[in-house]
Amino acid sequence: MNLGWLRKYFTRMTAFDKLKDNWFLLAIAIVISLADLAPFIGAKGGPLRPEITVKYCAVSFIFFNSGLSLKTEDLRTALFNVRLHVFIQGFTLICVPCLVWVLVHFLLMTPVDEWLLKGLQVVGCMPPPVSSAVILTKAAGGNEAGAIFNSAFGSFLGIVVTPVLLLVFMGSSSSVPFSSIFTQLSMTVVVPLLVGQVVRHFIKEWLERTKPPFGTLGKAVLLLIIYSTFCDTFSNTALHIDHYSLCAMVFIVFVLQVCLISFTFFVSQVQYFGFTPSDTVAIMFCSTHKSLTLGIPMLKIVFAGYEHLSLISIPLLVYHPTQILLGGVLVSRVKQWMQTAEKQRLSSPSLPK
Repeated sequence: MNLGWLRKYFTRMTAFDKLKDNWFLLAIAIVISLADLAPFIGAKGGPLRPEITVKYCAVSFIFFNSGLSLKTEDLRTALFNVRLHVFIQGFTLICVPCLVWVLVHFLLMTPVDEWLLKGLQVVGCMPPPVSSAVILTKAAGGNEAGAIFNSAFGSFLGIVVTPVLLLVFMGSSSSVPFSSIFTQLSMTVVVPLLVGQVVRHFIKEWLERTKPPFGTLGKAVLLLIIYSTFCDTFSNTALHIDHYSLCAMVFIVFVLQVCLISFTFFVSQVQYFGFTPSDTVAIMFCSTHKSLTLGIPMLKIVFAGYEHLSLISIPLLVYHPTQILLGGVLVSRVKQWMQTAEKQRLSSPSLPK
């Protein structure tokens, strides 16, 4: 009896299953291609109106979604995980700027454009984002509550700390409209999160019974953010610089992120810190991501009137989509590692519970 057709059927089914498991990566490739075809649609001022739909609606939905899906007791526990918060904020706003400063001084000896390198230093001083790190942590099954707290707290902290860091490393200073940025963050992060928690209180039983696909919804919103980001990137005229410097900056940003993620992955597993595998996942994404939403407005304020402002902005425009793409690629592998490490931790009495 010829069973070749049966083997082919199961082979196709396996390939389909693999495609289904990695639909997010395929979707990322599709939205980037669409952004390249017609960047004006999702660019600022375009028909999609990302300055409203992404900046306010998408980010607000992400945190409402998190507030709705998060158990209140988990969020309460995360607030008191001081060691985790200190590690993430210290690495993001102290270690990364210093490491980038050393890297930039080394790269100044190369032919890479000097203003692009200064832009790389600016990236190092930026606060964490308020959306991508949370979504990726949730997708990988990490400490979502810890990621939410540190993304929100880091963004608020960055409003004050980032201008100071820019003054120290770049010699630039300016008055920053703290009140308006605080208001914006409160309305798009804190309020939706609290509303989600209140709504959860009333429909908790229904949520536990039906288990809505919160993770899939979060990824769908992240695709919108990716699309808008690449539309802005592809439509930005400042990207027309010498190809060597631009390609070199893309490579440098990619290698830098890989090194930062690898470093936080290994250091956070040192037993002294007492972090769980789910904490490590939150640390990997929250400590290494930088905010484009807060970064671009801050650049326009702090470097107002600078002739090379567009060049300084390019590394941040490169860093933001790279961190999302790299995170999307790593999610499945990180999730597998975390599940294995969690089982080992629970079965070993010597490891922190």
